[in-house]
Amino acid sequence: MTHTLSLATLLSALLITPVLAAGATATAVGDLYKERAALGGKQVTVRGQVAKVNTQIMGRNWVHLRDGTGDAADGSNDITVTTQDTAAVNDQVTVTGTLVVDMDFGAGYRYPLLIEKATIAPAPAAPAAAQ
Repeated sequence: MTHTLSLATLLSALLITPVLAAGATATAVGDLYKERAALGGKQVTVRGQVAKVNTQIMGRNWVHLRDGTGDAADGSNDITVTTQDTAAVNDQVTVTGTLVVDMDFGAGYRYPLLIEKATIAPAPAAPAAAQ
């Protein structure tokens, strides 16, 4: 009986793990703006290129991330991230944090969307093209 249970547990883990990994896919910057009502207050993950970095303002680093989605005309192509982690302009990164909608810090610093208390990691390399 122990062998059956162990085999069943192993098979279950092997079959479920890819589904969980697939569920953790990154959301596009443009989609964050489109789905902000549903995603506000939730943890999100975004992959993209660092466009701007301001360090240690209000005790945190401010990183602007772009992934080629959204519209530059209305600003939906850029998401601001607050973090204790560091990144450099042009780094390809994966960011995970809480999406905050309509954050107003006063003095004209208002953000329609902000990913707060984020972690930043290097983005996984794209798979090599088949030859």
